[in-house]
Amino acid sequence: MDASNLPATMAALGAAARAAATRMAAAGSAAKNRALLALARRLREAGAPLAAANQQDLVAARAAGLTEPMVDRLKLTPQVIETVAEGCEQIAAMPDPIGEISGVKRRPSGISVGQMRVPLGVFGMIYESRPNVTIEAASLAIKSGNACILRGGSEALQSNLALWRLVQEALAEAALPPEAVQLVATTDRAAVGHLITMTESVDVIIPRGGKGLIERISREARVPVIKHLDGNCHVYVDAEVDLALAVAVTDNAKTQKVSPCNAAESLLVHAAQAAGFLPAIGDVFAAKGVQMRCCPRAAALLAPRAGVVAATEEDWATEYLDRIISIKLVDSLDEAIAHINRYGSHHTDAILTTHHPSAMRFLREVDSASVMVNASTRFADGFEYGLGAEIGISTDKFHARGPVGLEGLTSLKWIVLGQGEQRH
Repeated sequence: MDASNLPATMAALGAAARAAATRMAAAGSAAKNRALLALARRLREAGAPLAAANQQDLVAARAAGLTEPMVDRLKLTPQVIETVAEGCEQIAAMPDPIGEISGVKRRPSGISVGQMRVPLGVFGMIYESRPNVTIEAASLAIKSGNACILRGGSEALQSNLALWRLVQEALAEAALPPEAVQLVATTDRAAVGHLITMTESVDVIIPRGGKGLIERISREARVPVIKHLDGNCHVYVDAEVDLALAVAVTDNAKTQKVSPCNAAESLLVHAAQAAGFLPAIGDVFAAKGVQMRCCPRAAALLAPRAGVVAATEEDWATEYLDRIISIKLVDSLDEAIAHINRYGSHHTDAILTTHHPSAMRFLREVDSASVMVNASTRFADGFEYGLGAEIGISTDKFHARGPVGLEGLTSLKWIVLGQGEQRH
């Protein structure tokens, strides 16, 4: 990639993507599925070169002083590779949404009016850390008949380049244009500025990363953006609850992996269950080195365990991405819902309860992209939802909300079927 003339280079990427998008929109399901299955096979076969490329990124990240949770996000373990390969196969097995016609109704004039699902065209993907996003974005672009321009973080450049080469090989194997998935191969941050203003060749931008990145994209983009800013996810333990279930699910939501955006960051506990629940979860968190930032009533029940400190007002709205959780006692379901809607980020929130009316109220009234009953927030994920993979998780309310899979990368156009009708 010619970084010396970045505007011309980015314009060339955009033009190639636009041309590839036209071919991808016309591609048949069989060819797209062949590319996805070829990609899954190539991922499994490329274990050694992928590990070598990933090791370069890991060494550089530690040398640059990245925190261990951030280094963890960079790892391309055999399990991560297998998961994204399975994702490719899962997407290949799914029905192709492109060309699907729905809602056809005959009008009094004689015409029939309906809608057809079509690709968005070209999407730009800007993401940090996790190199597996390269495959998730590419596989969803292929199946949805789109082209994409990917710009990963500089900390994952070698891993992303190695993965991208496999994608291009898989596309060529299926006789599809390799330019349908392109990678911005420079670490120059100015490339992002070009990508988010290329209105002639990019239809939508999808940022996936830290709050600073997404705020910058939202502020400077001239192309529409699908985004989420934070993952301040809540677990609420209700007045009526199975305590053993509550402890196990809360533990999983917080500690199964602390760095993803769907990990629990805030714990609300109904006062009626606090005396039974808090000491039990406090023992688990203390043993796992989780700092507990507590309201005064929660602190009184959790002291003198290690890691118990006083919460500040700022803690209720903070996404930690670390072994830290805020804990607050509430006196009612109303208070819990109000707290979540005020301080949460509208990403994912869960209620743990045996009381059906409380569960239904929580589902209706919590204003988040994913709302759960008696399940870990860690399930808020395109793979777990059966979408095959996800391009990201949107906390927007227009077009796409929650995990964005195939349908989130499509649009609907109106179609009219007639037999010579004329308007009078």
